Amino acid sequence: MSDKKIRIGILETGRPPVELAQEYGDYPGMVRQWMGEIDADFTSYAVLDNEFPSSAKEADLWIITGSKFGAYEDHAWIAPLEEFIRDARDSNQLMFGICFGHQIIAQALGGVVRKSDKGWGLGVHQYPSTINWPEELGGVPETIAIQAYHQDQVEEAPEGAVTIASTEFCEHGALWYPGFAITVQGHPEFSKPYASALLENRRGSVLKDEDVDQGQLNMAIEDNRSMLANLIKQHLLAKTSKS
Repeated sequence: MSDKKIRIGILETGRPPVELAQEYGDYPGMVRQWMGEIDADFTSYAVLDNEFPSSAKEADLWIITGSKFGAYEDHAWIAPLEEFIRDARDSNQLMFGICFGHQIIAQALGGVVRKSDKGWGLGVHQYPSTINWPEELGGVPETIAIQAYHQDQVEEAPEGAVTIASTEFCEHGALWYPGFAITVQGHPEFSKPYASALLENRRGSVLKDEDVDQGQLNMAIEDNRSMLANLIKQHLLAKTSKS
């Protein structure tokens, strides 16, 4: 590998409520904080404002954030984002998808995303990950435990995608696209204070009281989001060292 720094591009597809952003920052900032120490240059692109990279080769790893929008909704930036995802795959660039990112990558590659009739997944969810775990990602964690905030789900994974974490509530909790992408339905970038504040911010408007209450109860579950960050970094370093 050359002496150049690793380049990480963050595709911003959503924003926190304004009153929470003042305290917790934006989603690209949360992603950078979650990733922790890594010798990399981060660049963010406001995809939801139609700001796109000029080439998929501008980064070694692309991270697609969460969003309040549905992958299946008719927004001007959805189709170009799907095209960019396919370009990144065809250019052998790595990608990591978070919640909406998980869903839009699946949809771009032929999967099906819908609003689930199972309702909301809120608070820390544990996704058992002992099935189909790829050797490329190292040791098998017993579970991926991260924040959830979603109604939409990948209901049909695209051809070639491998489900590596699953629950009864969310069949495709994490997907592995060999040589290309790892995606998770949850939010590893969400800290517990932010996730809890988000639930309360949406109480009585987007979310019913009982849903918020259940989500807050789920905060007692220990997460392992730092494990997932380390896994992504190790995979990225291993891949770029061969290039």
